Amino acid sequence: MAELVTRPTGASVEAFLDAVEPARRRDDGRRLDALFRRATGFLPQMWGPSIVGYGRYDYTYASGHSGSYLATGFSPRKAQLVLYILPGYADFGPILDRLGPHRKGKSCLYLTALAKVDEGALEALIRAGLADLARHWPVMAS
Repeated sequence: MAELVTRPTGASVEAFLDAVEPARRRDDGRRLDALFRRATGFLPQMWGPSIVGYGRYDYTYASGHSGSYLATGFSPRKAQLVLYILPGYADFGPILDRLGPHRKGKSCLYLTALAKVDEGALEALIRAGLADLARHWPVMAS
């Protein structure tokens, strides 16, 4: 089986965020880092080359496949912000209704403008996602 690319790297989160382009995404990344730290209580860690992760969980599927993955996090990409806060188990419709403009993937959320998002709703969503994840797998510090 292929080795996972998305794993802790030990790279500096601060150096990664300092290098994000364009400048508005760099600023968004710093704001998201503060928000995720506050919402999770975890320190960030780089997962792969471009994901800032908070916490982790160990899983084992019925197939026997097992591993570790970030519990929540984000990637400040040029075109949009990608937030890994939806484990795909629960319906967070009421919180998402308050969030502002977004697009959902299977287990991620896409934002084009952090300035248009209700950060209180985003913080509530991060906490709800972690609580839901913890009902399936133990969530711990990285």
